[in-house]
Amino acid sequence: MTSVVLAVVLSCVLALSCLACKPSNSGPGTGPEVDPPFKYESPYDWSRLSYEGGRFYYRDGWVPASLTGIDVSEHQGLINWNAVAADGIDFAIIRLGYRGYTDGYLYLDEYFYANVEGARNAGLMVGVYLFSQAINETEALDEAKMVLRALEGIPLDYPVFFDYEPVDAKNGRANNISAAQLSQNAQVFCEHVEAGGYVPMIYGNKKVIGKIDSEIRDQYGVWFAEYGVFVPNAQFDFIIWQYSSTGSVAGVSVYVDLNIHFLYP
Repeated sequence: MTSVVLAVVLSCVLALSCLACKPSNSGPGTGPEVDPPFKYESPYDWSRLSYEGGRFYYRDGWVPASLTGIDVSEHQGLINWNAVAADGIDFAIIRLGYRGYTDGYLYLDEYFYANVEGARNAGLMVGVYLFSQAINETEALDEAKMVLRALEGIPLDYPVFFDYEPVDAKNGRANNISAAQLSQNAQVFCEHVEAGGYVPMIYGNKKVIGKIDSEIRDQYGVWFAEYGVFVPNAQFDFIIWQYSSTGSVAGVSVYVDLNIHFLYP
């Protein structure tokens, strides 16, 4: 990871983690001390968020305070990365691999290496994700080990993301995973990735992130998914917002996910 982007990502994680710590009301009184119900306050000023040409931007006055990115897998097919870069895309989060949601086997994304090379050569900053269907810590560790083997020291500008999602199929092996187990899986994955020299982060929508222990979530930071809104509704801090699964970007022949990375509140 380049030192500049690494510093930005880590500073965002630390800053948002601190902002998430709310002091309690513990003043003197005649009766029992009762804290008021927790009310989440986003660190971002949503009046600075704009939607232009199908994309979101966050600005400090006229100064850009965000970056625009896409995330891709073999489902996007061959990508013209120079065209992507020319269309105003700053970063790409590329699927490294996935675990089958029924068979449980681990697979490398067919276009992983081609996408990493193409994106980097076009000047984009790059991160990767692993689609997890782990049902226990052992499988989560195996997924992290797969990531490190596939990367083999490849430098990244963005984190390695733990991406657990329930699937539509009724026989999805990890669909009914408990909150405690999902939290343990995320922690094991992130710890091993971090020990391997990369920055980990956690991906998910409100339901998934809501199941993960808040201390783990705050420690590693969140890439949040929510579509069809002009202001995100998360009740937790996040650094990257995936706001569309039907984005249009030059160089990609099919729909692609669009993301905004908030550089600072």
